[in-house]
Amino acid sequence: MMKAEDIMTKEVVTIRGSATVAEAVGLMKDKGLRALVVDRRYDNDAYGIVTETDIVYKITAYGKDPKQVRVYEIMSKPCIVVNPDLGVEYVARLFANTGIHRAPVIQGKLLGIISITDILTKSDFVEAPRALLLEERIKKAIDQARAICTEQGAYSKPCAVAWDEVEELQAEAAHQKSEGMVSAKVSFEEYCKENPDAPECRKNYHP
Repeated sequence: MMKAEDIMTKEVVTIRGSATVAEAVGLMKDKGLRALVVDRRYDNDAYGIVTETDIVYKITAYGKDPKQVRVYEIMSKPCIVVNPDLGVEYVARLFANTGIHRAPVIQGKLLGIISITDILTKSDFVEAPRALLLEERIKKAIDQARAICTEQGAYSKPCAVAWDEVEELQAEAAHQKSEGMVSAKVSFEEYCKENPDAPECRKNYHP
């Protein structure tokens, strides 16, 4: 799965919180940006972010003078940030749940910024949708579990661990409401019908 660091924009334009909104607008126009990351005041300080929406909704809509308002007065701080190792799918889910369109990518320091445009244009969600990848992983895990249980025995610990891994993948898929999981569940149920006294079957399967 692609990660945030794979598709983020590494060259981030920042601005001081003490700068005027007019300066922020000028910088956005000059760089062709829709948001600016607001610099930290000191090492342990949080990053902020100011967006075109902040400016339009909080300045333009009320007829305020952007030369008299400071960035820190309208910015979001602390802003939602993204870990560079976070999968693109989870970045998209974060954006959907919070309603934001972009976020700084931070791990100790500012590494980049990721936006919904990056997800749309740079990620592989079209070629490699997560649901299909999960389905493939579940099928492989089931085959592996069957092989381990055949070799080690239905009552062995490796067998139970193998089916636990299958269930974890199934739970992840169910959480995402992905399709194709019925066949995986049926495979586990078929296994339990063949080995009804196996510990994992007695615990998890009720025919």
